[in-house]
Amino acid sequence: MAWLDRRPGNLPPIHGIAAFKKSMHATRSWQLRIPNDTIDLIVDTPAGMHHDDLREVTRDATSILVPVLPSALDIHAASRCIADLLLVAKIDRRDRKLAVIANRTRKNTKSFAQLMRFLDSLGIPIIAVLRDSQNYVYAAAEGIGLYEMSPSRVRPDIEQLDKIIKWLDGWPERRRISRTPTGVKRKPFSKVSFLRKPQAGSA
Repeated sequence: MAWLDRRPGNLPPIHGIAAFKKSMHATRSWQLRIPNDTIDLIVDTPAGMHHDDLREVTRDATSILVPVLPSALDIHAASRCIADLLLVAKIDRRDRKLAVIANRTRKNTKSFAQLMRFLDSLGIPIIAVLRDSQNYVYAAAEGIGLYEMSPSRVRPDIEQLDKIIKWLDGWPERRRISRTPTGVKRKPFSKVSFLRKPQAGSA
């Protein structure tokens, strides 16, 4: 939310909802309302969610991303998070909606090697490896995205972000494959969901 507060007015608008804030002057449902022209909805969840909240927030999600830092503590926390997603929220691996992102990494370090060994052991796709870059620090301070920065400056980071976007946009195909029994062909389902609406607009 602090990032959105810094966002310049001449850039494409992004609507933010501070779900962590409580108000005595509005109902909870009014606080959490989503604009009708929303196309893409991103929910940034806190760590250590209560099991009921975890089930609620993941129930209708088309994609779930788990970022993991290259540290022993974060790896342990991520393993518990993924276990909760599989066992508590009942996320089925076969639905292909769950993926992992290696975050703030530095290659050729022991911590990076440890992180990649852990991620490889999960049997869950690693869709991107984000480097520990000052570009993210600068973007956060200025209220902008990396795609709004000089291409020559952010090229290595954009390559990884493109992989995340491609994976997210591919959710209809992932769902189609997961729901099609071997040897049986089905018509493609509609790409429209409550997370992706056909109206033009910004999110």
